[in-house]
Amino acid sequence: MKITRRLATMLFAASLVATLAGCASTPTKEGTGEFIDDTVITAKVKASIFNEPSLKATEINVETFKGDVQLSGFVAQPQDAQKAVELARGVKGVVSVKNDVRVK
Repeated sequence: MKITRRLATMLFAASLVATLAGCASTPTKEGTGEFIDDTVITAKVKASIFNEPSLKATEINVETFKGDVQLSGFVAQPQDAQKAVELARGVKGVVSVKNDVRVK
C-alpha cells in the first residue's frame, strides 16, 4: 500500500515537472504565457492601426515575439509608416518596434 502511494506520488511529480518544462521558454521559442501576452500585444497594435483613418489596416502586418513588434506591408506615404510605428510604440507591453513597412 505504501509503495503504491509513493509510486503514484512520484509519477505525479514527474509528470508535473515535465509539463512545466514543456511550457518554459527558450531564446527562440516563447513560453505559453509569453505567447498569450504577444497575442494580446499584436491585437492591440492591430486595433490601433485599424482605428487610425489615414492607415489601411489590411495592408500592414503585425507580428510579435517576446514583446518585439515587427511591422511589414505597404503604405501610401512615408508619414504613414512612421505613424504606424508610433502607434505600435504606444501599446503597453511593446519592448521594441522593427519597421519593415514599404512605401508603394
